[in-house]
Formats: sequence, C-alpha cells, structure tokens
Amino acid sequence: MHAFPSAFAQPTPQRAPGGPGIDAHWPSAAKDGFGTATSLRSKIWFTLTNGVMSEVYYPTLDTPNTQSLRFIFCTDQTCIDEANDMKHASRVLDSRSLTFQQINRMPMLGAQASPPANYDSQTQDRGGQLAGEDACVPSTKHQVCITKTYTTDIERPTVLIDVRIQSSNAPNSALYLYYDPSLSNSGMHDTAWGSNGSLLSSDGNVSSALISSTGFEEITNTFAGVDDKPGELRHYDRAENGNVLQVAKLRRATRFTIALAFGSSPARALDNARQSLKKGFELCRSQYDSGWHAYVSSLRQVRSNHTAQLNMAAMVLKALEDKTYRGAFIASPSIPWDGGPNANEPTVSGYHAVWARDLYHIAIALAAIGDQAAANRALDYLFKVQQRPDGSFPQNSRVDGKPIGGGLQLDQVALPIVLALQLRRTDAQIWLKHIKPAADFIVTHGPVTNQDRWEEKPGYSPATIAAEIAGLVCAAEIARRNWDNASAVRYLKTADGWEKALTKWTVTSNGPHGDRKYFLRLTEKGNPNDGDVMDINSGGGKFDQRSIVDAGFLELVRLGIKPANDPVIVNSLEVIDSLIKRDTPSGPGWYRYNHDAYGERAEGESYDGKSGIGRLWTLLTGERGEYELALGRKDKAQQMLDAMVGFANDGRMIPEQVWDRSGGRFSIGSGTGSATPLAWSMAQFIRLSVNIQSGRNLETPQIVAARYGRTFNSRNH
Repeated sequence: MHAFPSAFAQPTPQRAPGGPGIDAHWPSAAKDGFGTATSLRSKIWFTLTNGVMSEVYYPTLDTPNTQSLRFIFCTDQTCIDEANDMKHASRVLDSRSLTFQQINRMPMLGAQASPPANYDSQTQDRGGQLAGEDACVPSTKHQVCITKTYTTDIERPTVLIDVRIQSSNAPNSALYLYYDPSLSNSGMHDTAWGSNGSLLSSDGNVSSALISSTGFEEITNTFAGVDDKPGELRHYDRAENGNVLQVAKLRRATRFTIALAFGSSPARALDNARQSLKKGFELCRSQYDSGWHAYVSSLRQVRSNHTAQLNMAAMVLKALEDKTYRGAFIASPSIPWDGGPNANEPTVSGYHAVWARDLYHIAIALAAIGDQAAANRALDYLFKVQQRPDGSFPQNSRVDGKPIGGGLQLDQVALPIVLALQLRRTDAQIWLKHIKPAADFIVTHGPVTNQDRWEEKPGYSPATIAAEIAGLVCAAEIARRNWDNASAVRYLKTADGWEKALTKWTVTSNGPHGDRKYFLRLTEKGNPNDGDVMDINSGGGKFDQRSIVDAGFLELVRLGIKPANDPVIVNSLEVIDSLIKRDTPSGPGWYRYNHDAYGERAEGESYDGKSGIGRLWTLLTGERGEYELALGRKDKAQQMLDAMVGFANDGRMIPEQVWDRSGGRFSIGSGTGSATPLAWSMAQFIRLSVNIQSGRNLETPQIVAARYGRTFNSRNH
C-alpha cells in the first residue's frame, strides 16, 4: 500500500524523461485463465495470473504484447495495488466456455491492515463457485473489492473486461488503471500517448488502444521505473521508444467496461476498441460463449466424474491453435520464470512455440476426444510447414514454421509417422513426400539422438528409441500400402535390430540401485555398465550414469514394444518409485529424473538456469496411469486421473510442474511458476480419460504391438 495523489501533479514537460526505463520482465507463467474466441476473425488471446490480466497475444500465438493490466484503488490515506496488495480468487463462470472471473479484495484499514477475520482467500471450490451469492459483498465497513469478467469480441482483436467496484465508507476514493504494453514480443521500443480519452501505444506494425465505457479523467505516459511509483507520478503526454507505462484515472463508477484492442496501426486498434465497446460486453460474451458451447457439444461424450476438467482441457487445446497458421498449436501461452534476464528484445524464450513432440500428443488427444479435423490440421502443419527436405523436424519453431532451437530430437522425427498411421493418412503423396524422408532419416541417423525428449542430452534414450522403433514399423506399413516393399523390409529390419539391442544399450546390470537390471535415463555411448559420468544440465551436478533414472522406458509399453509386465520394466518401476516419486495431497507425482535442475530454486525463487531444482511433472502421473491401464488395473489408472485433477488450479489449468515438498513459496501439490497451462499436460489428461472409458490405451499402434507380440499371441498376426 502506498500514498497516492488525488490528481497528477502539474505542470510538467509533455514528453516523459528517463527513457528507455528499466528492464522489462514477463509476468508469472502460472496462468489461472486463458481465453480466445473460437472465431478465426478474432486473432487475440488473453492470459490471467495473480489477480490481473497478463500476456495478450496478437496477431499470432507466438507474439505477446502486454505484461499486465491492473487497477490501483486509492483514498486520501492509502492505495491498494490489486496485483500485490489484495487477496485473489478466480473462477470459471461456464464449464463449457473459456470464460473466467477474477475477484480481488482487501480491507482498507491503513498500511498495517490485515484481512478481516471472516475473509477466506480459499472461498472457491473445484466447481468454480464462491461462498455466498456475491463474492464481493464487503465484509467490513472499509473493504474494497474488484470483480473482473473477461471475454473477447468474436469479430475483432479486442479483449473486453466487465469491471465491478465495491467499497464501503471510502470518501474521496479514486481508481487508476495501470497498463504495461510490451508490443511485438518485446518490452522495449514502444511509444505511448493519449488521444481523445484513449491510451494508445505502438511498436512497428503492432499498436494497442485502451478505452473505458466511462472514460478517463486523466492520462499519463511514462517509463517503467521512472516516476511510475504511486506518489511520484507526473503528467506526460508521450513516452517514446522504451519500456513504457500508461496510467489513467477512471471516472467514478461502480461498474464499467474496459476494451483493449490491437491493430496494424493506432487508428485501426482504436477503431477496433470503439466498435467492440459499442457492441457491448454482454453481446460479446454471449457470442463468445455460444462458440465454445457449440465446440464442446461436437466432442465425444466421455463418462467421467471430471467432465468440467475434461471440457477445459479440450477447450484449452483448441485455443492453443494459431488462427493464421492453422495446425500450429503452441506448447503454452506462457514464459516460465520471467523469460530469463529480461524481456527487452523479441525472442521466443518461453513456450509460445511449436514442438513436433507436443503437437503429436495434442493431435492424439484431439482425435481421441472427437476433433479429427484439428488432429489432421496438426499433421498437415508437421509435414507441410515444419518438416525439412531431409525428412527431419526442427527442435521447435515459430507458428510460421521458422526454426528456433538447433537441436535434433529423433522422437520428433518418428512420432509424426506414428500419428499419420493413426489418422489413416497413408496416401502416395504423404508417403513419398513426408513418411519416406522421415523414416530414411531415422535409419540413417538413429538410434542415437542429439537430444532426448527432455531436450538436454545426446545418447541412447529408451523413450527416443521407443519412438524410433514405432515410427519405423508404422512407416513399413505405410510403405507396404504404397507397394514399396524394399523400404518396408529395410525399416522393419532396422526396427527389429534396435528392439533386440535395446537392453544392451540402455539396461544396466551393475547399477547402484539394487541387485537387479533396470533402465537408465540414457547412455551417451551405449554401454549402460561402464559408469560414465553424466553432466546434468543447468548446474545439476555430475553423476555416474548408472544412478540416473527416469520413467521414459514407459514409452516402450505405450507404443507396443514391451509388455507391461516385462521383468525389466517392473524392476525399473521399483527403482523410479523409490527415487523420483513423491506423494502429494492430490496423489503421486514423479520428477523427470533424479538430480533434475529445471525448476524453481530451494524456496520457490524463479529458476535462474544455474541453481534450480526439478519439481514434479503432472504429465508423468498421466503416463503412469496409462501404464496401469496397460496392466489392466483400471482403478489405479483412475487414481492417476484424479491426481491430475487435483494438480489443476482454480481455473482448471494443469501446470507443467507442481511443488514437491512442505514449505517454501508454494503448497505441496500446487502448480509452480512453470508453464501453465501446458498443452502436453492437458492432452495427457484427455487421453487418459478416454482410455479409461475405453478400457485400453487407444493410441498404442496395433501394428507395433502385434509385431512384438504385446497384444496378440502371434508375432505375425
């Protein structure tokens, strides 16, 4: 809480001094809400965290344009910043729409005030309902409460916020709007100014316009870190070429609408904002909800006690598809751990990019839930946009297909082949232009991968080899259907050879975890008994490779290469459960591998790339559920599904990682500052839900399982 003047001090120069301002940083990746219209005309996506709106993406899903939009409520004595000083709650207003509401409240009793005794910050249940008919009824005579409901205009790139302000006995109060644009995926280079009661900003061919249904009394434009603190603001008409900040005093009202719109020019952005505001929040929301209702109604009906979570997972996956480059589903609308040292320049330091591996998981989930069209768009994107002439795929790419990372991950070359067969895309053109080049690349470059599925280490990885074997067997079937028997024989011979050599390359018989054979995370030279030292990425330390384990070997079961009761699989499960499993109030979770360093520091401080500690990955609980289902233990699989629901936050967003211990910044089993929602996690939840209803893992390629005798008695069935 801070002192704050009732009006901006005058006079001052028109242009703000002190540019370009302090370094920019992206907000928390832990999103409580994520939304967009189903309409392709509305190329805008919003994210919510910490009680406020955070990144807004426009015109594509790899281009964030804001850091935050928030309110500050002031009286003569004090000011309350809703992001930092208030208690936050959020809820999903419609279980069949990406419609979210944030409720922020705080008693205004001075700088040392504490919440009233009857205020419960955990008033929200899993169904999204808050205690009482109105979550914002002041419970003390000095309380302020801000309720915000979000939607987008299906016809324009506009986010609309329905705002309700409730306070008691707060004379001479004022409400200020803080808007921190970061246009074109960078915090610098923005220029901000006010015009006719609107806040405008621009950077190149991206501009924003912010207006209110009640108008603004005063507007100032400044630089972050320079005269931007309550009590220090001065009136400036314009801030040029820097990390700008815009502040406006709103006219007194208890309810109003804010419209934030974007365009290729300031005039177009302002026109979009005005048209959406004229249309009105209620009509915009009605059209927005109708689009989502129609989509959910088109999906496969799954008998589940987690229908709301299943709907949310499906809607989030659909929302993660770019509206210009169709089939380009990003991994997450977030930048974990503030995006590194700063967000000054345009980069894709976060997860708003496309990975072939994640896209495979997304497509399989969408196909399972009944959205075959989206699954096929994903495959088209993989083959027609991402795939290189030599058959390989980039580590990841922007939504237009431009490569980002330089790593080569052979599971990302193999899994699109598996997807093609699953979607019955086996015609001659697909075969010659896409399947054959990818399969030939695997034969030539495998089984060793330059990076494993965690994008860190080269070597012989059980998870990667599983994908390679499955990809080659599927490629052989597609070759056979296209009368290329020579290629089919070559692929099967390679796959069979790698399947026979798998134990030699990846299973240790003299490791430190008991007198038993078990799978290693990977071996860099293909000798699992030689005790080579493995350097864990990001400062995790150096260890004997025989001591490092993960659950990647479960891909051998999921893809039909090994039976669930294989003795080495069973031994390996005992090892990982003793080393990298942790129980939480929601259920069990697993680390990626022991000594992982990719996660927050000890007390929950943001990961800095040097001293992190890997936390529990929610998708690994789902993978374990699929393994239990492969064993025929449906009840155990259901327990894993229940745990994943427990890992979701109030907005039903399933995170990448959850906290693994008592104490620190987070509560055990709750999401961390990792990517939230993570598409892979949401896809895993969908897949496990559908598989449980079906009684088997539907994505297991039957042609692979049949060849290695994992489903049928005969290898030649």
